[in-house]
Amino acid sequence: MRTKNQKIRDFVLSAISVIVLIALWCAVSTSKPDFFPTPMATIERLVKLFEKPIMKVSIWGHIFASLKRVLFAIGASIIIGVGLGLIMGWNKKVRAAIYPIIMTLRPIPPIAWIPLIILLFGVGEFPKVLLVFIGSVFPILLNTISAVSMVDDMYLKVGKVYKANTWQTLHHIVFPASMPTILAGIKIAISSGWMVVVAAEMLASKSGLGFLITRGRDSYDVALIMVAMILIGIVGAALSIVFSFIERRLCGWMSS
Repeated sequence: MRTKNQKIRDFVLSAISVIVLIALWCAVSTSKPDFFPTPMATIERLVKLFEKPIMKVSIWGHIFASLKRVLFAIGASIIIGVGLGLIMGWNKKVRAAIYPIIMTLRPIPPIAWIPLIILLFGVGEFPKVLLVFIGSVFPILLNTISAVSMVDDMYLKVGKVYKANTWQTLHHIVFPASMPTILAGIKIAISSGWMVVVAAEMLASKSGLGFLITRGRDSYDVALIMVAMILIGIVGAALSIVFSFIERRLCGWMSS
């Protein structure tokens, strides 16, 4: 557990880093205000965004649109990634059959799938969610496979002593023992999914934070681009903080 002095020290260091970043921003924007808006100009653009929504969608609407796509995709990734990962980690034959395919598909960047997905599904909501799913399912799947295959044999022997069947072993022994690693994979998947959805929205969308960046580029509204980038960072950090809290609640022993 961290002491009070350590918490104060960490807070001070974090505050100093933010102040330094803002100072650098001011220095660069002052020298080239046409290409890099000042912090005040960015704040003014944010206020204007509240007053005059783009495409009749409020700033909260754009944030919610991006979050909705990510959460749908992450939900599907958890269901498929954890489910298939448990099976592959537990059954060596299934792992031998499917693992080569996964290792072939995993290195392909989600952006590389965009032309094919657009040809197959158009530019609606489903293609965006599918892209996020592709970008987020592999960390969950691979972490689950690794976690299940590395469960301590001692735990499995205890299950055999109590004559647990396969379902009981997976449910009461393997899954709880694998939880920390699975949650780590989900955390990585959330970050990956958030980055992918922004890229997907920059290509074909009428809402979302990625769309705001595209709109700013097309209209040479650099302040709007900065506002969207800052909001992307803030929402991404908020997602990480929220999931870290969930992680501590589910795996309380890890923080002790």
